[in-house]
Amino acid sequence: MSPRRNRPKDTASSGRSPEGDPSDRYGGWQSTESWQGEEWSVRHVAGASAQGKTYRCPGCDQLIPSGVPHVVAWPEHSGVDERRHWHKACWNAKDRRTSRVQRSRNAPRF
Repeated sequence: MSPRRNRPKDTASSGRSPEGDPSDRYGGWQSTESWQGEEWSVRHVAGASAQGKTYRCPGCDQLIPSGVPHVVAWPEHSGVDERRHWHKACWNAKDRRTSRVQRSRNAPRF
């Protein structure tokens, strides 16, 4: 049995650089999904990279606490300015959800 490596592998020898794969920087992977007739970029974010940040999920209108793994999605045609942070379960159930979320008059829309 070989001993466990305590140091990370050299990135130069593998041919990959940390800047080469932006989805790897957030601890997840990125894919493309079709929803409502549009192509969406979907990035899975690990909880460790979401430390110190909270987001509001557009699917359930609840907060995503700091350090919780979640999904970031945005339409490909509009770019990352339109990205939204979703709970994984809310993103998976987006086709089954209705628009019955009721907000108070002064509540911000995210």
